[in-house]
Amino acid sequence: MANTSATLERLIDQFARLPGVGKKTAYRLAYHVMQAPADNARALVDAIIAVKEKIQFCSCCFNVTDDDPCPICKASDRDHSLICVVEEPHDVIAFERAGSFRGIYHVLGGVFSPLDGIGPDELKIADLVARVKNDGVTEIIVATNPTPEGETTALYLAKVLKPLGVTVSRIARGLPMGGDVEYADANTVIRALEGRTEF
Repeated sequence: MANTSATLERLIDQFARLPGVGKKTAYRLAYHVMQAPADNARALVDAIIAVKEKIQFCSCCFNVTDDDPCPICKASDRDHSLICVVEEPHDVIAFERAGSFRGIYHVLGGVFSPLDGIGPDELKIADLVARVKNDGVTEIIVATNPTPEGETTALYLAKVLKPLGVTVSRIARGLPMGGDVEYADANTVIRALEGRTEF
């Protein structure tokens, strides 16, 4: 781009590579970094480098962690007989933010996607089966996203895990709190009706 610093343009290009960041947001972020105190910029760089150098996957649940096993798997005050199965590490964050789940997790590392060559062998399903067989697990809560791939993965997990003598349940889906029924799509309304509970 003419009349612009090549150094600043390079930073803009790097920000624009981030998911969900368009060119406009990349400009704003780059200008913010440029105008921020040097200590703030160094702290950002240090945090990015630390993520690349220190983060690893828990050998038990495959969540991201600084230490192996992760703090959730090590916690003695959690119910280790109850495992919530999620697609990715960021799903664990969503459950932990809600603060009501006291079991432990298992991160699959994705969902079935035949077009991308992702099947059971590419996910952490064998590790989940081993945990169920060896760790006294009594219930698996499948919390994959309500997409065709997530539903297919959930059905496969139920088929593989039920014969092992554990309860396999699926998270409820339906209308969000504060949402209006009139704006909901047909599938959401159907799921809300199917997942109803008694008062």
